Amino acid sequence: MSNHTKKRILKSVVESIMTYGAEGWTLVEGQKTKILAVEMDGIRRSARVSRLERRRNEEVRQMMDMEETVVERIERRALQWYGHVRRMEDDRWPKTLLEWSPSGRRKRGRPRTTWRGEIHRLMNDRGLEEDEWRDRQEWRMGIQGNR
Repeated sequence: MSNHTKKRILKSVVESIMTYGAEGWTLVEGQKTKILAVEMDGIRRSARVSRLERRRNEEVRQMMDMEETVVERIERRALQWYGHVRRMEDDRWPKTLLEWSPSGRRKRGRPRTTWRGEIHRLMNDRGLEEDEWRDRQEWRMGIQGNR
């Protein structure tokens, strides 16, 4: 089986199952590490490269021509979903829930990472402004880093 076919199977079957509903996830570093480990396991198996061969992940990725990681695709999808919801009519449930803030006190300790906070961090990393989601083409270019 060719590497191209293996790559397509890996992306269409394994990744789609692994990332179902990922647009709404708030990933912490430990979860990102586990997701990347599962992805690398699949890539290494497809490339028939054992961990005992002590080849770097970047080298194996280049062999299979898979430069973008699954975490990067999850982050891009989350930004796409954010722009989609922000462009919705105000009476739609997803937009209402996005703008909703629960009342009451928080628990003691460090606040959890919120989805909205993660989105704003991703926007800052890519140099996106708060109102750029209004222009769909500009938003798409900013998400993909083609600006």
